Amino acid sequence: MSSGSTAPFDGKIFVRTLTGAPGVYRMFDADDELLYVGKAGNLKKRVGSYFLKPKMDPRIAAMVGQIARMETTVTRTEAEALLLEAQLIKSLKPRYNIVLRDDKSYPYIHLTADPARAALDASAPPSERFPRLAFHRGARSGKGRYFGPFPSAGAVRESLDLIQKLFRIRNCEDSYFRNRSRPCLQHQIGRCTAPCVGLVAPEDYAADVRHAEMFLDGRAGAVMDELVATMERLSADLAFERAAVVRDQIAAVKRVQARHYVQGASADMDVIACAIRGGIACVSVLFFRNGVSLGSRDFFPRLAGATDEAAILGSFIAQYYLERPVPAELIVSHAPEDAAPLAEALAGHAGHAVEIKANVRSDRARFLDLARRNADAALASRLASRQTLLARFEALRDLLALDETPQRIECFDISHTMGEATVASCVVFGPEGPEKSQYRRFNITGITPGDDYAAMRQALQRRFRRESAAASAALAQEPAAADAQDTDAVAAPAPVKPPLMARLPDLLLIDGGKGQLQQALDVLNELGLEGVPVVGVAKGEARRAGDETLIVGRSGRTLFPGPESPASHLVQAVRDEAHRFAITGHRGRREKAREASTLEEIAGVGARRRAALLKHFGGLGGLSKAGIEELMQVSGISRQLAERIYATFHG
Repeated sequence: MSSGSTAPFDGKIFVRTLTGAPGVYRMFDADDELLYVGKAGNLKKRVGSYFLKPKMDPRIAAMVGQIARMETTVTRTEAEALLLEAQLIKSLKPRYNIVLRDDKSYPYIHLTADPARAALDASAPPSERFPRLAFHRGARSGKGRYFGPFPSAGAVRESLDLIQKLFRIRNCEDSYFRNRSRPCLQHQIGRCTAPCVGLVAPEDYAADVRHAEMFLDGRAGAVMDELVATMERLSADLAFERAAVVRDQIAAVKRVQARHYVQGASADMDVIACAIRGGIACVSVLFFRNGVSLGSRDFFPRLAGATDEAAILGSFIAQYYLERPVPAELIVSHAPEDAAPLAEALAGHAGHAVEIKANVRSDRARFLDLARRNADAALASRLASRQTLLARFEALRDLLALDETPQRIECFDISHTMGEATVASCVVFGPEGPEKSQYRRFNITGITPGDDYAAMRQALQRRFRRESAAASAALAQEPAAADAQDTDAVAAPAPVKPPLMARLPDLLLIDGGKGQLQQALDVLNELGLEGVPVVGVAKGEARRAGDETLIVGRSGRTLFPGPESPASHLVQAVRDEAHRFAITGHRGRREKAREASTLEEIAGVGARRRAALLKHFGGLGGLSKAGIEELMQVSGISRQLAERIYATFHG
């Protein structure tokens, strides 16, 4: 259901049309931009509260004053409404909602196959008979089991390090594993049983993997019992050397238990605290899985003027656990107003009961106090960092004599190797730091290899062509808007909505000297975008950080801020990020091109066989080391073709 937008919006009339059922409501302004998404157990009462209250919070009053139309969606339960609200906020990021800014996928530990099935199956590939435990981030679509999520990559690597020490499971890539002829360093330092060269039986390796699974599931006690039984059996069989190895393993498991298991922690529990200061909120989360502390992580949601910790935590929990496994307990510093439907929604999502608790005692109170202190410390650090960054922005404004402090800085850089696989990068910085969702790369084609000027020109044209078109469209509408003021018969046209990234920077940095800078000036002039300040960043003679020369666009004056200047620190940070982003893209494009070009030279290897070979061997490196018999294991590769492929790499 929606209200019309041709007449001024009358909230009281709109409320009369609503039902008392649960649902979600959406508010839009005159430009049809989404202002706010909310949920309600009773749509009529909740939406009516915006228009029937004589007084309301200034932030809410400002939002209500902009409403041009509203839409509602009825749901079966309040829990469904809560989940739908979280999905819409996460995907649409309305202006007045609290939005969790967390664009990273969380890491897992991945066991690549089920050894119980593959251990005794002689026809199974070696990589399945001897699976690996590995760091994983991204979609969990592969075979095997996933353990996690972990709060950070460091927590995963620490756990993998322990598992290798305790159970000696391999962690090498399959392509590396398939091509070993002797044990690697991991075996020599006691972290792998070297299944690649047959130094461990499949049954024994499967037992090690099973113990690792049990350990990651929090059943270290059961692992200990099995290891003790194994040690006693080996001793009875007079296999004293093997019994001594198991004895040392038992001692290591005991040490790990003492260090990592947390007294008073439930099996699965997250402890969440919120702190607000200086217009910034920090939500700190302590993660406990299977009684083990996995560490903590801090989040800084976009507040949109909100100042209530309980509301922030409610919105955070709904958005954060929407796409992640939910523990059985959530211990919170402030109870959300809708805790009951929120717990119901999470339980339906997780498939098990979920409790949200605020009033806790004993160990849980101790954990909650720790989470509060973490949030306070992270918030203090963030505020200090923000002040430092703001000071650098202001210093750059003063150095360049800009009218206002820039809110959006873009920087372009070019990367290639002797003209091969040229890539241009565009990174974006604002007062909060890098805005990575706005980064762009441009694969440069159709130029003379190594021509940095032409590469820069092409990247800038592709970046700013849309802005030029949008500006022209806006100018074309101005006469129509003027005519609309003279007659009631013609409605004023809606303003042009800018596409993604269709905002001009307040400052454009070009990594390079006068030549690259001139390309930027020429492109902006050609596109009619002459109001953008442009600065070239030229390296000093020794190429040391801090010795850069800044060449100011149209005036051509040069500045030497020096290594102590806060403005110089900001320029270095932006320039270095542009360089990192460009070179990463260049390396990926170059390697992809080299893989394809090498295989394209082999008669009989088309696109499908190229893809199969690279997938089977994990890339060109593994393929180049493969023997003829191994190449023949790939579907569609005959002995004759395998010999041609082998000859390509080995002469």
